[in-house]
Amino acid sequence: MGKNEKIAALYRIIADLDSAEECELLFEDLCTKKEVEKMAERLYAAKLLMEGKTYNQVIAETDISSATLSRISRCVQYGEGYTKVLKEK
Repeated sequence: MGKNEKIAALYRIIADLDSAEECELLFEDLCTKKEVEKMAERLYAAKLLMEGKTYNQVIAETDISSATLSRISRCVQYGEGYTKVLKEK
């Protein structure tokens, strides 16, 4: 199985989960606690940017580097993932 097929299988597995509890169990086994914390921090930073917070305000509220925040900002502006999932919540 190639890399792209493995990634697609991961996405399908996550999409097929029935609850936040199942997702938590999977991520506890799949990722380190630090990796999950970093993903959560990125989502929170994207939410703050979407609320109109400045870079300095977001950096002050999170543990995110300016380089990571720049990437998150580009994704918020030009991507679809953050805006889709965060606008629905």
